[in-house]
Amino acid sequence: MLIDLKLVANDIKDVGLYDFILQDCLKISNKELLKEEEILSLLFSNPEILENYKQTNIENNISNIHFQNLKIDTVEENKKSDIEKINKNLNILRDIEKYTLKFEESPTLVFIFSIEFFVLFSVQYFIVLLGLKDWQWEIYGLFGLSILFAWLYANKQKKKYEINNKKFQELYINTKKLLNTFYELLTIKIKRLIALYLLFSFYYLLIHHF
Repeated sequence: MLIDLKLVANDIKDVGLYDFILQDCLKISNKELLKEEEILSLLFSNPEILENYKQTNIENNISNIHFQNLKIDTVEENKKSDIEKINKNLNILRDIEKYTLKFEESPTLVFIFSIEFFVLFSVQYFIVLLGLKDWQWEIYGLFGLSILFAWLYANKQKKKYEINNKKFQELYINTKKLLNTFYELLTIKIKRLIALYLLFSFYYLLIHHF
């Protein structure tokens, strides 16, 4: 996985940002204290705990991609293109990870509402405090246009969230497959090296014994 569950369990146990998640874990387990291993077990049996952790991270601009980029200079030449692709995918995933948050819960929507609230306050200020009642319909008209603009912008951003969320999910799965393939080939190579070492050791002992 691209997320380190042991690190997740440790964060929930020791980092104050996730204290509310720790409280949920204590409530589920009906205990007053939990070890890291117990929290790790709860992550498997209660998927919503991991989802809460991931959402908290996204809301606080913390990446859930714990897997570090691979070092390209430590692999063979014919494998470097695969490593470059994996690293590129990991960088893209970190960049668009924020779009996995529901648009209704995103900072973008909060920003839009904040702007509209400010515009509404300004309308009341201009009409009431500055005595511009003769211009109230023009001012209300501008406010109406701002609402229309905010609605159009919100829909555009919502579409952007949907597109990038889909892209993230597809790229996440693809990157996991690439990593699995890479490590499978690496495992096979290591097994072959071990087999050669054992075979060489056997011949060495055989020659020196006789």
